This record gives sequence, C-alpha cells and structure tokens, in this order.
Amino acid sequence: MLPMRAILLLLFLCQMCRADGLDGKVMCGYQGWFRVPEDGSQNGWHHYSPGKTFEPGKCGIDLWPDVRELAAEERFATGFKMVDGSVAEVFSSVRRATVQLHFQWMLEYGIDGVFLQRFVASTRDPRFRKPADEVLDSCRSAATATGRCWALMYDLSGIKPGETELVIADWKRLEAQMHLRDSRENPAYLRLREKPLVALWGLGFNDRAPILDEWRRLIEFFKKDAALGGCAVMVGVPAYWRTLERDAIHDPALLEVVALADVVSPWNVGRFSTPVAATAHAAKVETPDIAWCRERGLGYLPVAFPGFSWHNLSASRGKDAPLNAIPRLGGRFLWAQCVGAHAAGAKGLYVAMFDEMDEGTAIFKVRSDVPAGVTEFVIEPDVPGDEYLWLTGQAGRLLRGEVKGTEFPVR
Repeated sequence: MLPMRAILLLLFLCQMCRADGLDGKVMCGYQGWFRVPEDGSQNGWHHYSPGKTFEPGKCGIDLWPDVRELAAEERFATGFKMVDGSVAEVFSSVRRATVQLHFQWMLEYGIDGVFLQRFVASTRDPRFRKPADEVLDSCRSAATATGRCWALMYDLSGIKPGETELVIADWKRLEAQMHLRDSRENPAYLRLREKPLVALWGLGFNDRAPILDEWRRLIEFFKKDAALGGCAVMVGVPAYWRTLERDAIHDPALLEVVALADVVSPWNVGRFSTPVAATAHAAKVETPDIAWCRERGLGYLPVAFPGFSWHNLSASRGKDAPLNAIPRLGGRFLWAQCVGAHAAGAKGLYVAMFDEMDEGTAIFKVRSDVPAGVTEFVIEPDVPGDEYLWLTGQAGRLLRGEVKGTEFPVR
C-alpha cells in the first residue's frame, strides 16, 4: 500500500496532467456575475435586473435557473412567483456552495472546465472587484475539489484606449495574492505546454476602438514579462477575424497581432441561427481558420452556443428583441456546431456559456415551469432541464473519438 505522501503526490500529478492542454477538452465560459441584495456583495440584483427590483416586468434574464439542489440558505427569494403561488428563487454567484455545485455538475456530466470571465472595466471599482475575487477563489477551490480545470479570461469590453494597463495591474494584484502561475498552489489552473493559459477576449471587433499596439503589448506582457509573464495566451476574436470581414476590423495588422498568441478562439455567438447554417459556417470558415493556425503553430478553440435570447435585457434598454431569437431546438442547434467544428479539424471546443441567462446561452440546469406574470422566459417543456449539460459532455466525447457525430445523440 502506498504511503499517504505518495498518494497525494500521485493525485497532484494526475491533476497537473489533466489541466494541461486543450485537445480533447470541452470548456465553458463562466460568467459568475449574478448577485442578489442579501449576498453581502452590495451589488443589488446585478445581472438579474436592470434596476433595484427584480419582479415581473423588471427583469434582465431570459432563462430561469433551477436552484432546487441548493440548500435553503443558498436560495434567494425574488419578486416572482411560480404558478402554484410559491416564491420563485434564484442563486448568487458569490456564494461558494453555488460555485461548488456548478463544478460538481461539470464533473457529473463530463465537462472539463471553464474560462472564468473577468471584466477589465469592473476591476477598477472595489464594489465589483471584491465579489469577482470571491468568485475566482471559489472557482479555483471547486475546480481542484472536482478535478476540473479553469483559466482566467480577461474581457476587454468597455475599456478605452490607454486602459489596458488595468489588465496588467489586476494580474499583478492577483499574482501577489493567489500565485496563479504556481502549479503547486493552483494545480487545477489550465496550462498549455506547461505554461498557465490566460485568455484575452475582445480583440479585433469592429464595434470598439482598435488598439492594436495595446493588444500587442498585452500579449507580449503575459508571454515575456520577466516578473509576471511566462504564460500562454489565447485571444478571443471575431468570427471573421481571418478574412477581416463582417464583425472584424478591416486592418491586416490584426492578423499580425493574432499570430503572436498561442490559441485563437473565434466568437460565433449570433453569427448563424440554424443547424444548416452552423454546418456551413464550420466548413467555409472554421476549416480554413484551422489551416491558417496550423501553419503558424497556433491552437484553435471555436465557440459553440445552444441558442440566443435577450428579449428581457433588450427591453430594459428600450429595445424590442424577440424572445428565443435563435431557437435551441432541443439541442440540435448546439450539436450541429459541435459536429461541424469536429469535422473541420477542431481538437477542442468552447461552449458559451455555462451560466449566461441574460442572453439565453446558459447550458446549466434551467426550469421550464417558469414564474408566472408578464415577463416571458425561454422554455422547452419537453426537454430535461439538464439536457445541455449532458449534451456538452457528449461534445467532449465526440472530440476524443468516444462517440460519433453522425446522428443526434439520445440519452
């Protein structure tokens, strides 16, 4: 029988091995941004509601979460009521037990891990930075406990030219506190060729100011800085980054910046809306994308999404987006993307998102018996609430050659 020290070392080495590389892995984006007034964050109904109340007619989410597996103290009452008159409840992302449950679901359904979203614009304000730090700490603890992996993804949305220094300042602070690059302190942190992987999302989109020199500096900082670098870098780019069309800026210098990274991850959310269109996109766009990346020794992690709906969020902004704008089709839309990416040659997959209810892309457990009232939610009465967790796990099996993608999988 092995001594305890040897057993612990073996477990550590297994975790290290599992947390290296993207090949054969299906990763999810994890927002971790939902707050409630009673959770201590002082963020109010953050991302549940655009205002100070969360009730019928004042709502920012299009899916309703299933919180029945959480303990009573982890569930929070809302101004909504279920059809039977009971109070409708939600969760808070800052509660450690909630994050632990989410990672437990990943383990149960075979999802490899997450890219934790960290919005750079919010790191300057302690009111939002502190709860984000708490979510980060919960993620790294839960990932280690469940054998999942995780990595930090800096979302550059909302920052202005000259503000990318916020990323460096935040990374410096996190390194001082949590030593994320240290594999012994953070064995579940995702690594690429033994280097901690950091994702920078939002490079090259044509709806924001192009700051090519700053993007270049960020990549070089994470890769080469003597004190805080030594990382691998993944860049989140527009779906049409390679051809510099549609959602991308029309500047060839973008390709020079992208080539500095280690992994390219194109954002496909909202770029097509049917299984047929998803299959065509994979063949026409992702196949040559992958060839471009292979020629330069880069990895490629395409984004798949289950559907899209931001009817309630857009209404809060004075707009009128349709409910269920991109239908989920019981998982057939998501599966078509997974099969298409695999056929195109992708070895890993990023599923957006694990917990995104504002835009209706969440794959975690949701309810079809939603609250009553004037607010509408996306529902699929004949689809199990855990269907997309299961299907995302099947996508990982597809990548590893354990199942074939010729037919829609049946449980």
